[in-house]
Amino acid sequence: MTGATPRRGFAARPGDPEAWVRAPAAAEAAPAKAERYTARLTVDVTPDLRGRIKVAAFRRGVTVADMLREMLEAAFPDDAGGGR
Repeated sequence: MTGATPRRGFAARPGDPEAWVRAPAAAEAAPAKAERYTARLTVDVTPDLRGRIKVAAFRRGVTVADMLREMLEAAFPDDAGGGR
């Protein structure tokens, strides 16, 4: 056997740790989904309707939550006057 090969970690280490730690993260530019949507809404639907909703979202290539948010935004637009 030849000498041991150096172990490689999951991610490469930065050349300059100070610059890496102080560099702004890309995630800071846009708020995370959890920060944008902070209220949870629960709606009771039949198992058949739930299935149809999930299939529709899958066919559109989006998540159920994103699809329903878009539908609710279209049905209840922000009237720019407030009233939330």
